[in-house]
Amino acid sequence: MASPLPLVALALLYGYFFINSLDPETAEALSSPELSAIASAFSDNRVMATGWVHYLVMDLFVGRWIYQEGLKTGVWTIHSLALCLFAGPLGLLSHFVTRWVTDSFFSKPEAESTATAN
Repeated sequence: MASPLPLVALALLYGYFFINSLDPETAEALSSPELSAIASAFSDNRVMATGWVHYLVMDLFVGRWIYQEGLKTGVWTIHSLALCLFAGPLGLLSHFVTRWVTDSFFSKPEAESTATAN
């Protein structure tokens, strides 16, 4: 989790897949606001592989951030990381909610933690 190298490797793989799957037809379909056009583009295995690596990179990036944020702040993250693995945005939302609950209900007041340190 400390090294960004796995993310760099996946980002390079994504770049390779992206370049090799992008043609005028695919670019037009992906730039369309119509869901049917985007779905049609994802029926191409090259585009699907590109999308899959995109999801991996983003979910791992967000999961890594959640993990490091949890270490820094002392917020429990295991449930958010599990959600992030299966549904990235829900894992991120879970972390934000957990952090809010922890800060609101379980953090020591500043004066108390300062007095304890002295």
